[in-house]
Amino acid sequence: MAWSKIKQQLESFLSPALNGRVEYSATGYRYLPDKPGICYIMVDKKNVLNMNDIHNSMKWYQTDLEIKNDPAIQLPINNEEIEEVRKDTKGLVPEHRLEVIARSRKITEHAKELLSAQSSLSKSNFIVVANTFLSSPIEESIESKDIVLNILALVDKRVGKKRILNMSEKMKAKHPIVQYFYELRS
Repeated sequence: MAWSKIKQQLESFLSPALNGRVEYSATGYRYLPDKPGICYIMVDKKNVLNMNDIHNSMKWYQTDLEIKNDPAIQLPINNEEIEEVRKDTKGLVPEHRLEVIARSRKITEHAKELLSAQSSLSKSNFIVVANTFLSSPIEESIESKDIVLNILALVDKRVGKKRILNMSEKMKAKHPIVQYFYELRS
């Protein structure tokens, strides 16, 4: 499908509150097929997410240590995770350390997921992701680990205010750019 049609469809799905504020753009180079082009999302005429450049205005993590030390990331720990640590350590670890170990494990796993999502974003073809979004149910895009799919779902009018408010806990574990679009919508 041509970019103009994809852009038109994406903008038709924008939430009424964001209509005119959020814009999509993708450029290609006709005579340079090996050059990927530039894809970006603008909010209020400001380039917020440039998909082919990690040096934009949003926070990008360079290492898993940055993610682990980011106070904005709050991952809740449940009893099953603590029990798993207790079982793995065979009861040799004091009770007050079990939660610390469980949190550390969860943050490490989360850091790997975020770095993987960032690296795929910098290589992604926005048009392919947009086609995937347009051809799949909105629930899949919301639950996806793909940052762009999450963003497209958050600005979609099919995701109501109540559903947005119910996602607040999940959003704490998402990439800062996804959190930015969540705040924009909430």
